[in-house]
Amino acid sequence: MNPLLIIRSAQELITSRTQTRSGFIEAALAKNEKGRPYIEQARTLRAYALTAENPQALLGIDAIRPALLTASGLSDKAFKYFTEADKTEAIRALIKNFLEPAGNEFAEELTYRFLLIKGDSLGGSMRNYVGELAQMKLVRKLLSLLAIREIPYYVLSKQQKKNNGWTSGSYEADFTAASEIAAIQWSHDGKNRLLFFNTKIPLVNNNVDICLFDGDCLSFDSGRIVNHPQKALMFGELKGGIDPAGADEHWKTGNSALSRIRSAFRPAPVCTSFIAAAIEAKMATEIWDQLSDSTLSFAANLTDDGQLTSYCAWTLSL
Repeated sequence: MNPLLIIRSAQELITSRTQTRSGFIEAALAKNEKGRPYIEQARTLRAYALTAENPQALLGIDAIRPALLTASGLSDKAFKYFTEADKTEAIRALIKNFLEPAGNEFAEELTYRFLLIKGDSLGGSMRNYVGELAQMKLVRKLLSLLAIREIPYYVLSKQQKKNNGWTSGSYEADFTAASEIAAIQWSHDGKNRLLFFNTKIPLVNNNVDICLFDGDCLSFDSGRIVNHPQKALMFGELKGGIDPAGADEHWKTGNSALSRIRSAFRPAPVCTSFIAAAIEAKMATEIWDQLSDSTLSFAANLTDDGQLTSYCAWTLSL
């Protein structure tokens, strides 16, 4: 078992009730923050709607036509299949079936329906945002270790990935912009290392959450380094969801992905790792068993700062 692994039993991997509660609160705060633009839109929509004498008059307010279409239940994807006449018909159906029956409260009814549809949209974006938050947490911890150890590094932003436009690392600025970082490169003890995220690996034909390769900024080549599997050092699965109900499924999908990676890279073995925010007792035992027999190289609970620090220290040691 790796000496940098600070956990000494399966029990230490389990997410505590306190950690789960904190995770739910963090997610709720993030959801409220992400919802603020929709709420402001709804207020603006209501202000416009209050200027209409009746629901039918809403059709004459061009400024809120997109919002009326949203309230009618049509998604952005559906719009491209609709003519302007079709869209008008959808708005008329909204007015007839929901706004007119609301009487003088039609502006409020419109606002509620707009928020209802936007809420569904927010739910979908939050699932992606949870993954982004997990990656950001990992990136910030790694950057802090590089800064503390005074290891020079370079970062590649998502916007500059196609151009392979790396910039010299600046800890405070990079910490703030962690969500925009696509890759990190550092050189230490005569080794060049590239860490990047959520990238399709040709040998397994799937996206992998965490990818560590041997290489410098130039050899990253806008991500085309994945076509050189001999440079691969470590792959990891990162699961940011905090809900205990989904923990086992996250482990099943993550474990399956890591198993495929090990099989694909069998001629030249790579390290594999697993990090998750929600780890329950049964999966903790399975993870510990894999750590014990070296099937899994490293694991950590994302909610435990000590474990996350040890994971990043291990990554820097590879």
